[in-house]
Order: sequence, then C-alpha cells, then structure tokens
Amino acid sequence: MAGPSQQDQVRGLVVIVSLHFADIGVRNVRAVLRERPRPGSTPGLRYAQTTLTGAIASGPPVLHPGRAALLAAWEDDAALDRFLAEDPLPRRLAGGWQVRLQPLRISGSWPAMPVETDPGAARDAEDGPVVVLTLGQLRLRRALPFLRANSRAAGRAAADPSLIASVALARPPRFVGTFSLWQSTSAMCHYAYGTDRPAHREAVREHAAKPFHHEAAFLRCRPYGAQGTLDGHEPMAAAARAAEGSR
Repeated sequence: MAGPSQQDQVRGLVVIVSLHFADIGVRNVRAVLRERPRPGSTPGLRYAQTTLTGAIASGPPVLHPGRAALLAAWEDDAALDRFLAEDPLPRRLAGGWQVRLQPLRISGSWPAMPVETDPGAARDAEDGPVVVLTLGQLRLRRALPFLRANSRAAGRAAADPSLIASVALARPPRFVGTFSLWQSTSAMCHYAYGTDRPAHREAVREHAAKPFHHEAAFLRCRPYGAQGTLDGHEPMAAAARAAEGSR
C-alpha cells in the first residue's frame, strides 16, 4: 500500500509512525533500551520510545525477554528513510519486522508525540487492515486494577480470530502500550464496542471513572510499507489473506 501523499506531507497533516520489532537476545535488548533516539539529534524525529515486549493475553503479563521494540513518530517518510540508512539502531533491529503507520484517529492525548491526523483520511479509508496503538503513562497506585482490567480485555482480544498480530509494550516503571493489527476496521470495532464482547468497554469505563494513567492515548492507523517477519510470518500478508478469505 502507498503511504500518505506528498501533498499531505507538505501541508503537515500527517505524521508517520513506525514500529520495529526484533528478536535480538536479552543482552542486546538492554542495549536497545539505552539507545532510544532523541528528537533533538535525529532529523525529522518527533518522538521515540524503545521498549520491552510481551504477549497480549489473559492472566499476568508475559514478557518476551529477547525481543525489543522501537516506536517512533516522524515528520514524513523521508525522515524515517534517513534514519534507517544512517543510524546504527535500526541495524540492530533489521532482522525483525517493521511497519509504517498513517494515523487516522486519536482518542485521548499524548503530548510527547504530537500526532496530527487528516480529518478526511478516516472517512475515506477502506475497511481494510487497521492497527491500534494504546499508549499510557501508568499511575503506579493504579497498577493492580489496570492489570486486572487489561487481562480481561487482552484475553478477549487474543481469542478474536480477526486479530492478526499483537505485542504488548512496556518501559518500566510507567510506560505501557499495545500494538494490535486487525483484519479490518469493522472487526476491530466489533471487538471494541460490540454488545456481545463487553471486556474492552468495561475497561474503558473503569479507566474513565478512575484513570489508570496520567496520560493515555488510543491511536488508530492505516498500516503500509511493512518489511521483514514477526514470529516467522509477515503480518500484513496474513491480514490480506484473512480479508480475502472473509469475502
């Protein structure tokens, strides 16, 4: 799939988000956590976070000890291309999977990552594969209620046949997040808002009543430009096959 148009980039309506996952071993994960890129020294970078990863599933958090992730936001594709060509960090992660994301809709706020969305993009997007990112700065005193609510919602998501790929993100003590790739926007919305699947809605209500996080955002994105593999598969190809099979 093609990325956002050059005209959109010039207007400043679009921020590119990238995610990189790679199985690099525990020692190298620690190194990656120390090597988080900085917007002031990386041209075109607006935000970056290097994280530990885990499984999205019911029950206690399950860490994937040898896998690292890099979440970043960019001014445009050209800035990301320069980073991939010139910075040593993406070379550490080159054996994994990376995907580019066009933000379509944001709920909540994440001031460190000034996402701008094109109001027309969400309306015009086809009902194809969609990525949801959740981002949170955890209130430590609310950690246990958050883990309980998250376990219920994550267990239901993991069991949903429309979920193509998912990864939990964490950088202790406060940053928590999730990445999930869904077969289609309609399938994702059915999980999130369907009356027969209340776990996610209950978690949202509990957070609204007494927030789990100091800051939180839910970002819906159109994925494009994927490269490499995750757990031996290319998730975007799997999403295309799933969408074709559902027709």
